[in-house]
Amino acid sequence: MKKRTPLLWLLWVCLTLTGGGAFAATMYYGGDYRSIFLIGKTTDGHHQIEMACDACHTDMFGGIEGLQKGCMNCHGAELKAANDSHPRSKFVDPRNADRVEKLDARFCVTCHREHQPGITNAMAVTMPTDYCALCHEDIAKNRPSHEGLAFDTCASAGCHNFHDNRALYEDFLEKRHAEPDFKDVLLVNLVTWTPSEDAPKKKPVVLTSADADAPAAHMGAPEHTADWALSGHATGGVNCSGCHQPRKRTRPDEWVAAPGADVCATCHAPEVKTFTEGKHGMRQRDGLWVSRDDAFGPFKSADLSPMTPALARLPMKSDAHDTALTCNTCHGAHKYDVVFAQVEACESCHADDHTKAFRMSPHNSARDREMAGELPKGSGVTCATCHMPRHLLRDDYGGEQVIVTHNQNDNLRPNEKMIRSVCADCHGLKFTIDALADPALIARNFKGKPAHHIESIDWVENRMRERARQKQQ
Repeated sequence: MKKRTPLLWLLWVCLTLTGGGAFAATMYYGGDYRSIFLIGKTTDGHHQIEMACDACHTDMFGGIEGLQKGCMNCHGAELKAANDSHPRSKFVDPRNADRVEKLDARFCVTCHREHQPGITNAMAVTMPTDYCALCHEDIAKNRPSHEGLAFDTCASAGCHNFHDNRALYEDFLEKRHAEPDFKDVLLVNLVTWTPSEDAPKKKPVVLTSADADAPAAHMGAPEHTADWALSGHATGGVNCSGCHQPRKRTRPDEWVAAPGADVCATCHAPEVKTFTEGKHGMRQRDGLWVSRDDAFGPFKSADLSPMTPALARLPMKSDAHDTALTCNTCHGAHKYDVVFAQVEACESCHADDHTKAFRMSPHNSARDREMAGELPKGSGVTCATCHMPRHLLRDDYGGEQVIVTHNQNDNLRPNEKMIRSVCADCHGLKFTIDALADPALIARNFKGKPAHHIESIDWVENRMRERARQKQQ
C-alpha cells in the first residue's frame, strides 16, 4: 500500500492539472463546453449572446467597472439618445452622495444583475419593485395626486420610466393632453431621406435584364436575373457586380457567391448597424466570439452563428426553426421585396398572439385599402411601420439622415418609447398611453378599445386648471 501511495498522489496531481488546464483553456479560448461556466439562466435580452462571455465580462479581473464597460458598449448610445433621466453623472455628483447610499445607480448591475432568474422582474430588473421609493418616498408632499399610491406603481405603464421618459414628462403631456384619439390625417412618416439643397441632382441609370454583368459561369437561373431587374437595385443602377464583386477594382476575378451583411453595409451602413443592435442580428455584432485560436490546435476561432427561431424564447413556427436570420431572410437574395419584408417575412417565423392577430386588426385593414388604391400612400400600418420605423439620425458633425431602423427592439421595452416614433403619427397621446398599457389589447393587435385608463394626463389637466384658477385670483 505504501508503494502505491506515491503513484496515487502522482495520478491525482496529473488528473488535477489536466482537468484544471482544460477548464482554464475552455474559459479563455471558448469552445463547445463553455456553457459549464454559466452560473444561472440569462435574461431574455442576453440569452442569445450568453456564450460570448467577453461581451459583458470585458476584463477578467475588471470587477464591476469591467461589467459597466460591457453594458455601455451596447447600451450607451441608446441611453444618450433617450436623454437618460437617471444618468451616471447624477450619481457621481458629490451633492447626491446620500442617494448613492440608497441606490448606487452609477453601475447598471445594481439594478440589472445577470444569471439571477429567481429575482428577475420585467425588463431584467433585479431590484425589489419599490426601488423608486428609495429616493422619492415623499413625492406626495409636492404632488397631492400621488397621495396613497402603492409603492410599486411609479414605473407602471404610462407613468414613469427610470431611463426613457421622452413621451411621459409633464410638459409633453401638457402640450398633447387635448389630442383626439384619431387625428384628422392618418399617415405614417414616409420620409426616406433629407437631401441638402447643394446635393447633386444626378439620376441613376435604370438597368434591365440585358444589362446584367454577371459572368456566364455565375449568371444563375433566369428568374434570379428577372427578380433583380424589377428590384430597387436595378432601378437604382446597382448591377450584379455591385454586390458579388465588392473588390472589383483590386480583385477583378473574385466572385462572391453569397454576399454577406458587410457588402450590404457599403450602401446601407445605418441599417446594418441597427440590425446588429436588435434581437434579429445581435449575434452578428462585431467582437462576439465563442472560440479563438490557441497555439496548439484544439481551439479554432469562431464567431456566434446567426440567430435562428429555434434559439428564440418567443413562440415561433416549427417549420422556420432552422432559418438563419440575415439580410436576405427578409429581403430575398435578388428581389429585395420591401413589401414582403414588412409583414409576410415576420409572419413566416413569429407565432405569438400579437402577430397572428395582425390580419384581423384595423392596422391591416388600412394597409389592404392602401394597397387597393382606396387610401393614400402611408395610410396602412405594417409590422415594420411600428417595429422598424424611420427616424432621424444625427452625427457628431451636425449631419442628418433619415433611416429605417432595423433594430426591432429599439422602441419595444418599455413600450412607451413607441409613442413619439410611431403612434403619435396617427393617434392622440391619451388614447396611445391607454392602449399601450392594455396587454390584452396588444395581444389582439389593437382590435378594439383600451380597457384601462392611465390617470397621468388627468392629473396634468387638474394642475393646469389649478394654475389657471390661481392666476385669476
